[in-house]
Amino acid sequence: MTRVVVTGIGLITPVGNDTATTWDALVAGRSGIGPITHFDTSAYECPIAGEVRGLEAADFVDAKLLRRLDRSSVFALAGAQQAIADAGLDMTHEDARRVGVVLGTGMGGAQMIVEQNDILEDKGPRRVSPFMTSHMLPDTPTGLIAIAIGARGPNFGISAACATGGATTGEAAEIIRSGRADVMITGGFEAPLTPIYYAGFHAMKALAVAGDPTKAVKPFDLNRSGFILGEGAGIMVLESLEHAQARGARIYAEWLGAATSNDAYDMVAAAEDGHGVADAMRDAMAQAQIGPGDIDYINAHGTGTALNDRVETHAIREVFREDADRLMVSSTKPIVGHMMGAAGAVEAAIAALACHHGVVPPTINYETPDPDCDLDYVPNVARTATVRRAMSTSVGLGGHNSAIIFGRWEP
Repeated sequence: MTRVVVTGIGLITPVGNDTATTWDALVAGRSGIGPITHFDTSAYECPIAGEVRGLEAADFVDAKLLRRLDRSSVFALAGAQQAIADAGLDMTHEDARRVGVVLGTGMGGAQMIVEQNDILEDKGPRRVSPFMTSHMLPDTPTGLIAIAIGARGPNFGISAACATGGATTGEAAEIIRSGRADVMITGGFEAPLTPIYYAGFHAMKALAVAGDPTKAVKPFDLNRSGFILGEGAGIMVLESLEHAQARGARIYAEWLGAATSNDAYDMVAAAEDGHGVADAMRDAMAQAQIGPGDIDYINAHGTGTALNDRVETHAIREVFREDADRLMVSSTKPIVGHMMGAAGAVEAAIAALACHHGVVPPTINYETPDPDCDLDYVPNVARTATVRRAMSTSVGLGGHNSAIIFGRWEP
């Protein structure tokens, strides 16, 4: 079976507009949660989020095209360009039919839809942008990236709520493993910080109690109260090992396996016994042909909600049994926020980087242990460790789950 490796990573997050800056903030435990500046939040109980700040979009997108794009597409294009450059991928030396793009999002062009609806109501149908239909789609960035670099291989979008990033990365790897492509650009993107979407999450009572923004999200802590939304993109370049070695590419980590599942239980709440995410973890390990004793680190979904953290802890204990107590488990959502469709992709990249650097980012804001959450959550301080294999897990609305596994690259 064809082996798949990670050769490029591009991260656009609330703590950095590139991979190196984001990784440094993650390791330092420096939160990017702060006051929302996109819109008036005076009517909102929780006026904070993980905003992408200072991104020079013109560095990645032509000025004419930029005027047509939804914010989420800008993130996807910027992350993809960075990942491609990081991989040293030169399309003039590639068979365009063997290079593909698979990206995912939970909401797609949310900002564009809201803005154009306002224009429709205020100015009438003749003033709605002729570019709206083609640029609000969940798969718009896959087309834009293909056009930008001339990639003519497999190309489509995926949506699995907050489990999207793991699902897209796993699907892209399978395309390479099956021999349908040599290179896949994959990941997730999201820009959910609009008044209507934020109001919806307020109505769900899912957002953390506001206070010090940097301390609002407390995964696995007894006093956790919810999550905070974030925005951005996580994009990776995956290649067959043979193709990467033939062109002398630097390899971050090896993709070993991935799986998706569904709780088949509820549109919002995770099943109390955690069977859905447990199924995904087991199936990913089965595909990777490894057992519980072979995983060293899990970048958990870890939203900071009372139910999610308890369910995820239970699922990890159920799957890993006697190995659960030696596992390192951390959530990076207090640092970047819950990036929805981009979350699983960013966290998959973090798992790959943990293997590459031998460092596990911490779960910040962890102060008071919860008897129902009793794993090693790498509290507050990053840990240097040999990470042979790392797993990233994601849980989403509609009962969606994903798990993806990377291994330390050793030539």
